[in-house]
Formats: sequence, C-alpha cells, structure tokens
Amino acid sequence: MNLKAVSAFLFSFAVTLTYAQTDTTTIKSYADQVMVRVNFDTNIEKYVFTEGPEDNAKETIFSINNKTRTSLSLDYRIISATISWAPNFLPGNSDDEVKGSSSYTDIRFRFFPKRFIQTVYYKNVKGFYVENMAEVYPGWQEGRDAYLKFPDLRVQSFGGSTAYVLKKDFSLKSTYTQGEWQNVSRGSWVPIVDYDLSIFRDVVDGRKNKEYQYNIGASMGYFYNWIIREKINVSPHFSLGVGGMFSNSHGFERDGTPLKENTQYVTVRFSAGLHIGYNTDRFLFGGKFNINAQAYEERQNQTVQSNSMYGLLYIGYRFAPPRVVKNTYDAVQKKIPVL
Repeated sequence: MNLKAVSAFLFSFAVTLTYAQTDTTTIKSYADQVMVRVNFDTNIEKYVFTEGPEDNAKETIFSINNKTRTSLSLDYRIISATISWAPNFLPGNSDDEVKGSSSYTDIRFRFFPKRFIQTVYYKNVKGFYVENMAEVYPGWQEGRDAYLKFPDLRVQSFGGSTAYVLKKDFSLKSTYTQGEWQNVSRGSWVPIVDYDLSIFRDVVDGRKNKEYQYNIGASMGYFYNWIIREKINVSPHFSLGVGGMFSNSHGFERDGTPLKENTQYVTVRFSAGLHIGYNTDRFLFGGKFNINAQAYEERQNQTVQSNSMYGLLYIGYRFAPPRVVKNTYDAVQKKIPVL
C-alpha cells in the first residue's frame, strides 16, 4: 500500500467534504437508554519485522492464532464499556495443533464528556506463530512442514487516548458507539493524543526476556458522517500522526550474559476506516472496516510495524434503564459530577 498516495487521496476527500457541509445540524441522543451490542470482527494481532534495503526487504510476520473475536458492549449515559475475547468455537480459532494456542482479551472503557472522547483499555495477548513461513524459509510447504511457534510470547498493553471534536454539531459518538444519531450530514477534524505501556514477555532457551515499551503520539483525524437515508449513515475517517517510543529491555545473550538495553524511536502512525450503519430508536446494526498501522526503524535497514486491518459486524438493542441502574448511576454522578 502506497501510504503517500492514500494519504493524499483521503486529505483531498476530507477537504471536499468540509466545503460541502451545511452549517446546521441536529443530534439525537440516546444517553437515557441502555444500549447492548454484540460485535464480531476479524481483528488480528500481528507484528511485522522488515529487514534489509527497501528494494530487497525481507518481512517476518508474527501473528496470533485467532482469526475471529467477539465483543460485548454496554452503554449508558456517557460511559461505554466493551470486553472482547476470541472463543475457540468461532471459525479460524481452533487450529491449535498447526499454529499453536493463542489467547486474547481486550477490556476498554470510553467516556464522552461534552466534546471529549476519553478511552482507556487493557489488552492481553499470548501465543504467536510466524505467519509467512514460505517467505522466510524457502521450500516450506503448507500441510507438510510445521509453523514456527512462540507459545510463551505474551504482550500486555495498558493504554488510552484523548480526542476532541472541533465542530460542536458533529457527533463522533454516532460513529464510535452509536450512542447518538446525527440527522444531517456533517464532518469534523478531530485531534487525538494516544499513549500506552506495552510489556513483552518471552522465554528463549529456558531464559525469561522482558521488554517495556512506552508510546505517546499525536494525530489529526478527519471524520465525516454522511446520512444517505433517514436511518442509514456512511462514515469514513482517517488520521495521520507521529510519536515517540521508549523501550527498556531485560534479557540474556545466547551465552547467558545478562543484557539490558534502553532505546528511543520516532514512530509514524496511520489509520483509516469506514462505517455503515442502520439505526432506529430501539434496533441498530451495521459494519465497519478499519486499518491501523504504526512503524519505526529499530536499526539501520530494519523496520518494525504493528498492523491491524479488520472488518466488524455489530447488532444492538436499546431499552429503558432498570431502576437500579438509573439510581446507581445518579448516586455515583453526585460524587463524580463529570459523569
């Protein structure tokens, strides 16, 4: 994928939409309703190591052995909570004998105070294998030769992001969680700051290795909500940004010598996506396609990328909150007014 060409196209597209939009809009809020959503997506956790000159680079792709995950979301007022996991009974999640066993858990909360969107999350992934064996090891054949597995490789991430919608009559919540509905097409630039701590653990030759990665970055995104029918919307978005990554690793050389290393990198990140949704006051469903990429040069002629490209299907239902939920939220809100 030519990142420069894609970025130029998306920027031109966003500018066109900005000048085409009108000055008035109305947003319908469902904050007084409880919304439950079930999601199915193909989000695949993978890391790409690229080594060698650009015209003859070799890639090694480390991926988890889960092709489909499911999520359950619960929204009420300004809070959205989601838990995601990869059950074995879903297609593509059960070939452990070939690619090894993987586990995946993702818990995240979103808060929507006024025009801010605050996200916090915890993610735990374990069990990787080399996905592109035929490219890394010429002569390797599917079904005959085994995949190279890293069953002890584990990545834990603690992170979050803070975004701010520049246009007060644009609803980013309608795209993120479908907690609102926008009646008139509208777009907005959205500055985003993201930050996370990732802990990489592995066991190599019986010795434990650990690396801490601290990431912080800033992006500028453009989101557009195009209402093509009374109950149907199409929402494209993209963002570009830069950041810094600070790595602290503890491990051992092959001869058993302890190894400690501190490094700093400049990162480049890119994301884009498209959401298509159908909405009524009670029932909603839709689909999303997202691309997320981050890259940095670990050393000369060696680039590391963290890529995520996936599709998602969701179905949801809204209903009046049970009295115990409303009373509990109201009691908490008195102590934490921002809620």
